[in-house]
Amino acid sequence: MTGDTTPDGQPCALLVVGVAGSGKSTVGRLLAERLGWAYKDADEFHSEADRARMATGHPLTDHDREPWLEAVGQWMGRIVASGRHAVVTCSALKRAYRDGLRAGRTDIQLVYLHGTPELLRSRLAARAGHFFPAELLNSQLADLQEPGPDEHAWVVEIERSPESIVAAVLSRMS
Repeated sequence: MTGDTTPDGQPCALLVVGVAGSGKSTVGRLLAERLGWAYKDADEFHSEADRARMATGHPLTDHDREPWLEAVGQWMGRIVASGRHAVVTCSALKRAYRDGLRAGRTDIQLVYLHGTPELLRSRLAARAGHFFPAELLNSQLADLQEPGPDEHAWVVEIERSPESIVAAVLSRMS
């Protein structure tokens, strides 16, 4: 692992990123449970107006995302500053978003959940009760800037079960 860690050798936070349907929420929640770390899904920080906009099939702009990303980063920063560890799930499609969330910190480990467009589409088609419609996947894929080598992301393929993905991440941490 690169970057700063806590005395126990662990990153202070895991930032789990990927497009809709990649399993971020499920994997993030399982990781937080297994590690005993605080957890938040970035979807919790969307305004009602932004949720409504997406629900009607309109993607958010960079300007729309600014206050949302700021709120996510502030929460993560507060948890880490209090001496606790955190798991945060967030689409963070663009490099600039991830850089902002990490704010130059090296104690945040990026975990990128990668899947084929076909697999992502099939997962979204099967998902019910979520504000994010499957039709917006194409806009996310168009905006996606996969993590570069200098981001030191742990890339995990999503065709595995959530438990297997969590086991892969945990093995990287040991």
